[in-house]
Amino acid sequence: MELKGRVVVVTGGTRGVGAGIARAFLAAGARVVVCARRPPDRPVEEDGRRASFIPLDLRETGAVHGVFEEVAQRYGRLDCLVNNAGGTPYRRLGAAEEEGEREAEAARHVRVVELNLLAPMAASLAAYPWLRASRGSVVMIGSVSGTRPSPGTAAYGAAKAGLEHLARSMAVEWAPEVRVNTLVPGMVRTELAHLHYGDAAGVEAVAATVPLGRLAEPSDIGAAAVFLASDRAAYVSGASLLVHGGGERPAFLAAATTNKES
Repeated sequence: MELKGRVVVVTGGTRGVGAGIARAFLAAGARVVVCARRPPDRPVEEDGRRASFIPLDLRETGAVHGVFEEVAQRYGRLDCLVNNAGGTPYRRLGAAEEEGEREAEAARHVRVVELNLLAPMAASLAAYPWLRASRGSVVMIGSVSGTRPSPGTAAYGAAKAGLEHLARSMAVEWAPEVRVNTLVPGMVRTELAHLHYGDAAGVEAVAATVPLGRLAEPSDIGAAAVFLASDRAAYVSGASLLVHGGGERPAFLAAATTNKES
């Protein structure tokens, strides 16, 4: 296994994409620590190997530093940090009508930026001394929302765009000791997919818009993360790797197909 003996921390690694990433690293032989505010409903494991869990609220800077000190004491090293924790509810900008509601709305959008941009930066800074010692890497989990307009999730998309820029700058500043890359997923089928895409029929309708004909599975994202952390990507730094099944079919293609059939 190509990552045997290496130590990996995955933030937000207890469910969904994060758990898929953690399982992929376990399958590759790594020792994996998953961090989240709440423990997983069931252990994160693969091939008879289980990830460790350390509770972490990424909004607490002192706690973030404490996690990496604990990992270093427990394992003696850190080889990769996967900044996966993030997300956002669907909220249109400017939807609030009343003054008090507008203040609350602004605060919610600020928290989205903090979670998806500032928290990964803080975690990376806390992990840096250990990653420099091992000549390790950081994998940022971005989003296609950061590459195109993101109505309904504008603050999230802006934060993810900023995360890619941050990763490219870190890749230059931290070279040659630490590689930094961004993995940019498209739409992923998780246990919470219904919150974004609706019922099973809605999920399939959305999947049909992807050129490869399906949503990504968490394991697809995990496999790409393992690649970026492995020696096979030893000369890859400052890169953004799209894992989106070809993206979304453009509207003009759908229109052309309809016109051809009629």
